[in-house]
Amino acid sequence: MGSRMPGSADIYSYSIYLTAGLVPWIAFSNTIARSTSVFLDKRHLISKIKLSLPALIIYIILSETITFIITMMLFFVFLFCTGSHFKKNILLIPFVYYLQQLFAFGFGLLTATLTVFIRDLREIVGIILQLWFWFTPIVYLRLILPDVVSSIMQYNPAYVIIESYHNIFLFNKDPNYGALIVMTILIHGMIFISYKVFRALEKDVRDFL
Repeated sequence: MGSRMPGSADIYSYSIYLTAGLVPWIAFSNTIARSTSVFLDKRHLISKIKLSLPALIIYIILSETITFIITMMLFFVFLFCTGSHFKKNILLIPFVYYLQQLFAFGFGLLTATLTVFIRDLREIVGIILQLWFWFTPIVYLRLILPDVVSSIMQYNPAYVIIESYHNIFLFNKDPNYGALIVMTILIHGMIFISYKVFRALEKDVRDFL
């Protein structure tokens, strides 16, 4: 793609912007979508074998991580061929990815637990992910948004994550460390709540399956 970013003379700037946001989003959204129905999809195993239910979501995360790594390797080849330069903050990519997948794990564990009792939740989560994608600046720039919408974007956790990738890959800037610290605290809190809900309903989950 030969589209340029505003203020950039690099003909590949929009391609880098799009890919840097789209690749992690695919890993993130696929993890949530697959996790939401994993207990139902694997009920034939769960009913026969005593296994850890959260481990099923971890397997999904590992699967998406392999795809992410392969895609990122191809992306890096493209970046090197086009003469992109990086700062040391490139080393933060594993942490940002870990943070986003930790978020997906907590979200997915909660929805997977509730989907056993509310089967339509799978479709609802799919709709939420579609709306979430378009509310996150991945294919467009934040600066085109109305001021009101732009001002609340900082409360979108996916924006904090995607912006970190954009800063590292395209703008050669450090991520917003303050926002990442807040995200880390909130994500661990969400995982704690999700696990508590799961443990409270685990027996019922197995019975309903």
